[in-house]
Amino acid sequence: MIKVVARTLVREECIEAYQALAKEIVEKTVQESGNVFYTMNQGVEDKRLHAMIEAWESMEALQAHMASEHFKRIVPQMAQYAEENYPPELYTEV
Repeated sequence: MIKVVARTLVREECIEAYQALAKEIVEKTVQESGNVFYTMNQGVEDKRLHAMIEAWESMEALQAHMASEHFKRIVPQMAQYAEENYPPELYTEV
């Protein structure tokens, strides 16, 4: 299983627009083959901080997700609202 934490610091004035796109990508992604879970999370102390926390059955499933129409369409739109994007962190369970 592959787990991913993808964090973004969203410009304060863009949080609502960012979250609307996040809702759309979550709705589409949870239907993908190989997805275990996929959630958008907002920071408790800093409302600008958002983290997509997700799990995939395999690296192949994750790669298929990144090649999907909705990923390629929505992620660049979300990026326009970012103050800072952090590199995605990939994990395996031990």
